[in-house]
Amino acid sequence: KRSPDNCCCIYSTNIQVKLWASAFGGEIKSIASKYSGSQLLQKKYKEYEKSVRIEEIDGAKLVKNLAQNMEEIFRKKAEATRRLVEAAEEAHLQHEENPDLQYEYFNAVLINEVDEDGNSVELGGEFLLEPNDHFNNLSVNLSLSVVQVPTNMYNKDPDIVNGVYWSEALNKVFVDNFKRDPTLIWQYFGSAKGFFRQYPGVKWHPDDHGVIAFDCRNRKWYIQAATSPKDVVILVDVSGSMKGLRLTIARQTVASILDTLGDDDFFNIIAYNQEIHYVEPCLNGTLVQADSTNKDHFKEHLDKLFAKGIGLLGNALTEAFTILNEINQTGRGSSCSQAIMLITDGATEMYDDVFAKYNWPERKVRIFPYLIGRESAFADNLKWMACANKGYFSQISTLADVQENVMRYLHVMSRPKVIDHEHDTVWTEAYVDSAVSINNHDMLCVPTVLVPVCSTEYETVRSVCILLGVVGTDIPIQELMKTIPKHKLGIHGYAFAITNNGYILTHPDLRPMYQEGQKRKKPSYSSVDLSEVEWEDTEDVLRTAMVNRRTGTFSMEVKRTVDKGKRVLTMHNDYYYTDIKGTPFSVGVALSRGHGKYFFKGNVSLEAGLHDLEQPDVALADEWTYCNTDEHHDHRHLTQVQAIRLYMTSRKPHLKCDRELIQQVLFDAVVTAPLEAYWTGLALNKSENSDKGVEIAFLGTRTGLSRTNLFVVPEQLTNQDFLTAEDKEGVFNADHFPLWYKRAAEQVAGTFVYSIPFSSGGENKSVVLASTAIQLLDDRKSPIVAAVGIQMKLEFFQRKFWTASRQVNQSLLNHLFKLLFYTNLFFGEVEGAVMNKLLLMGSFKKINLYDYQALCKEFAGSSDSARTLLDPFTTVKWLLTELVIFLLEFNLYSWWNCDSTVKAQRAQRTMMVPCDTEYPAFVSERTIKETTGNTDCGGCIRTFVIQQIPSSNLFMVVVENKCDCSSTLPVTMEPIEIIYILFYKIKHLLSLKCDRLKFQKDRRRPQSCHPFHPEVHNA
Repeated sequence: KRSPDNCCCIYSTNIQVKLWASAFGGEIKSIASKYSGSQLLQKKYKEYEKSVRIEEIDGAKLVKNLAQNMEEIFRKKAEATRRLVEAAEEAHLQHEENPDLQYEYFNAVLINEVDEDGNSVELGGEFLLEPNDHFNNLSVNLSLSVVQVPTNMYNKDPDIVNGVYWSEALNKVFVDNFKRDPTLIWQYFGSAKGFFRQYPGVKWHPDDHGVIAFDCRNRKWYIQAATSPKDVVILVDVSGSMKGLRLTIARQTVASILDTLGDDDFFNIIAYNQEIHYVEPCLNGTLVQADSTNKDHFKEHLDKLFAKGIGLLGNALTEAFTILNEINQTGRGSSCSQAIMLITDGATEMYDDVFAKYNWPERKVRIFPYLIGRESAFADNLKWMACANKGYFSQISTLADVQENVMRYLHVMSRPKVIDHEHDTVWTEAYVDSAVSINNHDMLCVPTVLVPVCSTEYETVRSVCILLGVVGTDIPIQELMKTIPKHKLGIHGYAFAITNNGYILTHPDLRPMYQEGQKRKKPSYSSVDLSEVEWEDTEDVLRTAMVNRRTGTFSMEVKRTVDKGKRVLTMHNDYYYTDIKGTPFSVGVALSRGHGKYFFKGNVSLEAGLHDLEQPDVALADEWTYCNTDEHHDHRHLTQVQAIRLYMTSRKPHLKCDRELIQQVLFDAVVTAPLEAYWTGLALNKSENSDKGVEIAFLGTRTGLSRTNLFVVPEQLTNQDFLTAEDKEGVFNADHFPLWYKRAAEQVAGTFVYSIPFSSGGENKSVVLASTAIQLLDDRKSPIVAAVGIQMKLEFFQRKFWTASRQVNQSLLNHLFKLLFYTNLFFGEVEGAVMNKLLLMGSFKKINLYDYQALCKEFAGSSDSARTLLDPFTTVKWLLTELVIFLLEFNLYSWWNCDSTVKAQRAQRTMMVPCDTEYPAFVSERTIKETTGNTDCGGCIRTFVIQQIPSSNLFMVVVENKCDCSSTLPVTMEPIEIIYILFYKIKHLLSLKCDRLKFQKDRRRPQSCHPFHPEVHNA
């Protein structure tokens, strides 16, 4: 029991804390309101309340228009590739092969290189390069293309020289395409001979070893365009004769074959001697999709192969045919081409009885034998197998021979398509490829449109079919995002698009990069599935509908993280989706219920709007499209404001602009204009802000318009990144509103949100941001028309806190001094006992979130358990400041650094591997304004008081300092890797990881399929 004196003490403490919180809350709100001009801005919008028109956003209409806009982009890119195909096939038809041809061409590696005497090297020469912002400021030549030849190939090989010579005809088409469509980026021709022609011309640089490993023929885009989807069973001989180098070559051959498979393909690997051994035992008798995750899984198992016993090929062939037949009947594979890859050092028989039973007379399964080693004693049998089953025989003697020999099967598989002379347009998922990411300067995620180029020279001899190569052009995701009407999607709304396999083309939660000094592609990065970002849809309702190209709607409650995962917002989203005609893609939009589904329109005079828009304190969202200045070269130099004036004042401006968005941004410019004079008056008043505690006032509106005012000279800004291009979270972006805008929108009207930008690291760099939302009407359906705020020095904020503390007696302050030593700590780390009690009392609740795009550090040579977590949710421990004692936000969680790494405890070589993580978030129960409780620390009872600071997102927590609670486990924010552990069931070892390999999500097969052709005879 507590004594009456203790009860009085607790009551007195409650009163003191409440007074303290009230005084501090009133002081900081007064400062934030005054310097932000929030009340003035609210008043100005209210003046237009009766003249504006509020509309509910029609999500179905919105997504339909978005699909049509994206369709137009894709159509233009497809037309450009068609023109390249026609030019390439005509040029090849007119060319006569000359084995002695001598021709100097611009080699991408050798251009502008000189020898010791200062003379241009052979195949180099002077090649004019100029920086071009359209190509990410790379130095390019817009008049010519360059040719890249793989390091392992001879630059002047007759096949290369002849191919380069006739493909010079593409230069004219490259240039013409770019003039027709200035939004084009890289255009290229990947030759079946191995060279790669790229426009615009750009210099390539070898790696540290002097090598350029790029070979266009083993890129996913080339293979996808050159062949039809396929089911492949790889048979690997592991009999005793395969020991040593032969088995090493065999492993590399299998890995190279896997590299040629794409997401539309299915495969399995069987090792055989006198018995059948599935490389992944749990995948007995089936095939799995050849996505990056599955291929990497199998590659890890190749080292477990060892040679012994005798090889019984007949049993292995029977097993392979049985699998392919069953897969074909059930429709679980590609439902197109089928092949068996045989990797062996010889075959003593021809096994014609097996082929007669399973493959003849249709010969729908091709056989591709790879003879390992220099011996040719059994080569004839393997050659016969290939010819009798429309395959191809190759002999691989060294590791250096592997890739070139493996690639040959692709040309055989492409023959039916070539004979049909089908120019199927192929669309890839978004990926990062070194062909467009030279030296990591241009790390763009791009889908690609591709068309195969076929020889027309031998049309009279139908069984002789030649694939010349593949032409393609990349489609920057940024161009697709420009079509998204962000102002119509609301603060938390977004658009997204996926492929026929459910992979994301664009989504605000897609993170294909991490940053560690510079942007790089994630190691082993594979395409991210929609279900991995919309993970609350546990039944895959949305994904299934979109993969099957349906049009419809779907709703669900979602948890959206903001500020790089530091905070979570719970909302209800309505999804609208449809297909993009002419492509295998589908597009969707998500609108959050409440203010996110409403938009309002106001009108002002054109003259007034342009006048206020062109003021120096005004900026428009860089990545929003008010006018498309990319479609004509003459408009490239225009700013968005200049383009708006041209569009609105010219009779025939030849500009495509969003008239509705422009009208509303002009309206916002007029309504917010008085803030400029208001802020200027404050800045000129010497009695105001004398200590320069408030540094910046800023506002943003629903149309991407922003205004800023500096109360100090730029050099004196504490945080100079705020509101600049470096501050990605703090500005209007292609797929999100500023963080301070988002957070303000979810608070009660009139409430300011206070936060410390994570980039503010050291004591002298720290600032506090305060922002509040401006609503048009006083109800939940009212659109959030703007947000306004200030940036102030942290030291200034602290001073205001201690000024307010004068209402509190000194003995209460003494309880707090112990905590001054903690900095950058999450509250649960410092006060685990109190945090646990708050969770038990319901003052805060824990929410589990999931990240399926995380990276973990794995110690080389260790087990899965020896990992530390990397991007994106590495914990950084946090307490709001070193002096503002326990000022907690409503969202009590995850001040996490996306780009930092948990340091390894021991010096070992590490590698980064993709992993799945679960991580916690803590949010307050909004109805609880104050709470008193106590904790038992080894028999010592300690009291605490938690009090909401009025008109803010902050809590004040005061804890008695009389007990030692250090033995209580802290409540941490650390993400936990999801380990798919092994377990026993019915005497068979199963694994969750294996179940994931077996599980196939819905996918839509490509419409085009060319599995075989009756006129394709023996290879």
